[in-house]
Amino acid sequence: MATSSKPEHAHARSLWLANGLPEEVLSNLTLSAQPDSAAQSSFKLGSAAQTSIGLSGLGAAYFHSLRTGTMQEVTVDARHAILETRSESWYTVDGEIPRSSPWDPLAGLYKTKDNSYVRLHTNFPHHRDGIVKLLKCEPTREAVQSALMQWNAEDFEEEAARQKMCVSAYRSFDEWRKHPQAAALINTPPVYIVKIGEAPKREVIPAAKRPLEGIRVLDLCRVLAGPVCGRSLAAHGADVLLRTTQLDLTQASARDKLKELASEADVFLQAYRPGGLEEKGFGPRELAKLRPGIVCANLTAYGWEGPWKDKRGFDSLVQTATGWNWAEGEAFAAFSGSEVKGKPEPKALPMQALDHCSGYLLAFGIHAALAKTITEGGSWEVRTSLAAVGQWLRSLGRLSPEVAFGEGRPLPPRSVPLDPEIMSFSAILHEAKGDRKRAADAHLRTMTAISHAAILSKTPVGVAEAPMGLDRHEPAWLRRTCTKE
Repeated sequence: MATSSKPEHAHARSLWLANGLPEEVLSNLTLSAQPDSAAQSSFKLGSAAQTSIGLSGLGAAYFHSLRTGTMQEVTVDARHAILETRSESWYTVDGEIPRSSPWDPLAGLYKTKDNSYVRLHTNFPHHRDGIVKLLKCEPTREAVQSALMQWNAEDFEEEAARQKMCVSAYRSFDEWRKHPQAAALINTPPVYIVKIGEAPKREVIPAAKRPLEGIRVLDLCRVLAGPVCGRSLAAHGADVLLRTTQLDLTQASARDKLKELASEADVFLQAYRPGGLEEKGFGPRELAKLRPGIVCANLTAYGWEGPWKDKRGFDSLVQTATGWNWAEGEAFAAFSGSEVKGKPEPKALPMQALDHCSGYLLAFGIHAALAKTITEGGSWEVRTSLAAVGQWLRSLGRLSPEVAFGEGRPLPPRSVPLDPEIMSFSAILHEAKGDRKRAADAHLRTMTAISHAAILSKTPVGVAEAPMGLDRHEPAWLRRTCTKE
């Protein structure tokens, strides 16, 4: 049986071919044969994780082969992939787990007057303050819960959206299916690539030692899918800006600096709401005119069409709004023998799977678009949304509750010393000194983090250093190493 026709490759094969890439390259991809016991979930998270990471790795290898004439093998272990899709839980700094929680104390699920729930995302201070102002309550969980008992779930979701806050009402898959935003997403692929301008074919020379060596990426993303994408590109050799630096785009001088950087970029990666950067002159069409041959990669929560196209969202909110928490809770209740009266107790997926899979699929789309700049020329746009990736993940199928929670492997504990399994998949990174002025005796820290699960046989990913802080670098590119491209 040809490698690309094995059952575990079906999902990768479908997305690879749907984006116009050559079928013969798929024979270089190896995935785990039984991936879905790698996590405890009624959804096929092992398949989703190894497929999205595998496609990103294979896309990088394919682009490298177009530059150098040399193809290589790409291997992904499903358990390693699952752990990487929760990589934010396993890192240490100077041998210690960071004490601060990534979640604001007010974030999470709350009951509502209509015997339902809403999920609040308050990790950014202005979102937190806005929720407290809307509820007219003290900033404590108890006060927020009391205030929300005066609201129906969807009414509060709607009012919060009007005030640009981040809230989702709790829905089942059936309820989501009837929502107009679900209708807008029908037949939307998880990653979409379209040509947006003309440009000559990218000139190549066989000098690149790593897949993305010499490729410049402007990364304007934060939490969580966008940085997953940017980190993946950097792992394959790209110069990813912002490395980190900060520009205030309300200032004309900062917009001019970003325009200068974009004029020399190969990839422009952003995760603001649709039209957010376009209002400041950095939409895909404007960028294609500024820098013919660019790849514009865009990520959003709910897609580019429909009533929620401008709605703010994060993985946890999309899970709650579109039926995931309901379905997982229902499956776990069936496994545990709990009686469900009315709505099941919400249960989140064991990791931010929509975020991570979206990040890797966006990286795959970028690799595919870069390849098209060689084979076809042109400027390209890549689109991914959390909701569309969720739709794709649902299409992979479900596991029975007995298999999901009885045979699926639990995640290791978050501990120091690191769990042996986590340690076996981890890499050591050193804090980047940066080029901002620092104290002469400033301590440079060491980080332990999950390594990349896509193993390339000839160009292993780079794991040297990490910025470990904001605004560490000047807004400037590194010197290109592949100067004839």
